[in-house]
Amino acid sequence: MKIVIGITGASGSIYAIRLIEVLKLAGHELHVVLTDSGEKVIQYECGKNIDDLRQMSDVLYDIHDVGAAIASGSFKMDAMVVIPCSMKTAACIANGISDNLLTRAADVTLKEFRTLIVVPRETPMHAGHLENLLKLSRLGARIIPACPGFYHKPESLDDLVDMMVGKVCDSLGVEHELFKRWQ
Repeated sequence: MKIVIGITGASGSIYAIRLIEVLKLAGHELHVVLTDSGEKVIQYECGKNIDDLRQMSDVLYDIHDVGAAIASGSFKMDAMVVIPCSMKTAACIANGISDNLLTRAADVTLKEFRTLIVVPRETPMHAGHLENLLKLSRLGARIIPACPGFYHKPESLDDLVDMMVGKVCDSLGVEHELFKRWQ
């Protein structure tokens, strides 16, 4: 599959890094775009920089390049995942505000009726946040809040991250063994 990964400035960039690792190992083509604040958060939380992401992805796009391939519906891709998704980005996507390459690519994903997965990480949420997420769901996006379960008996932070990444992979139809399933 050809998958676009959007990374915003919400806390939780560890989910994006792990998703990229898992999808790359599974042989998928990855097109990555991150916001300016996403770049800062990924550095702060994960110690990764733009060069690290360039090596991990097939293509790394400049957030300000709204003429990039992923900004067009004629660019054939299978799915897009916004992970983690800030409430600002969720609001922009929900309301058709394409103010950067990430939100434009997400808008294109929706208009082309392709799979869009949004992984919000903010908490707590007010009614406006919830309304935007509901609007995204009604537009066809899949909402997977970064709320790991505990039924698989996690023993480490990596186990919690893998559970959430596994849920995203499930939604993409990507086989994995990232967590023990409920029997």
